[in-house]
Amino acid sequence: MMAAFSLGSLRLHTSLRLTDLHASASLRARHGRGFTLIELMVILVIIGVLAALIVPNVLNRADDARVTAARTDVNNLMQALRLYRLDNQTFPSTEQGLQALVQRPTTAPVPPNWRPYIERLPTDPWGRPYLYLNPGVHGPVDVLSLGADGQPGGEGINADIGSWQ
Repeated sequence: MMAAFSLGSLRLHTSLRLTDLHASASLRARHGRGFTLIELMVILVIIGVLAALIVPNVLNRADDARVTAARTDVNNLMQALRLYRLDNQTFPSTEQGLQALVQRPTTAPVPPNWRPYIERLPTDPWGRPYLYLNPGVHGPVDVLSLGADGQPGGEGINADIGSWQ
């Protein structure tokens, strides 16, 4: 198909081939269709490989964060117990427990200069209360979490987290 236009002395020839129209229409149709099944499969495989590499690292970080939070809680409880001892010349008994940091004990030895040492008792990152021993096995008093499994001993995230560490 040839078209010729004449504007005075200026003559413009336009050549439009049928194959150019077909290629242009095919390109527009492809962009309007979306992705092919093969393209989607390749994308899903790439996402799967990335997830397989990243997810285990993220899960391990959550466990590491729980262990770090338990260590921080144990250190904070030990600091509150040291303040309690400074004020009252003794640590709370095992029977009084860590609750003595929140409420004035009513059992002997009743502290003469008691005040609230912490606002509330934390639970360990696995939802269990921290344990308190007076006298302690590793020091004058021990504060500990039994780790993720809630059992004494263990390794990794199941290991006990205590004030002696």
